[in-house]
Amino acid sequence: MKGKILLVVGLGIGYVLGTRAGREKYEKIKATANKLWNDPRIAEQRHNAEDFVKDKAPDVAEFLADGAKKVVKQVASNKSSPAKSTKSTTTSSSAKKPAAKKSSSTASTTKSTNSK
Repeated sequence: MKGKILLVVGLGIGYVLGTRAGREKYEKIKATANKLWNDPRIAEQRHNAEDFVKDKAPDVAEFLADGAKKVVKQVASNKSSPAKSTKSTTTSSSAKKPAAKKSSSTASTTKSTNSK
């Protein structure tokens, strides 16, 4: 219990000291990020990227819509003919043997042995 109290006190002291020094560092990072974000060269590239995305967005949306339609048609055709999908699974599942189950007494002794 004494160790837990010392840990909590240490974390509290570290938090207080870290926030005092950390705020100054945070403000420096924030100022640098704002300076870079507003730099004319970066602003130009940002606008170029925005224009590119605006130009290509309809094409991407159409491509995704076409792909989604194909998937829906494929799923619908698979649901309408379930005999094809069950035929292959029936033959493969008959070759498999069921796994042996552990008895409840074996499982409970294993748990008690592992917990010690």
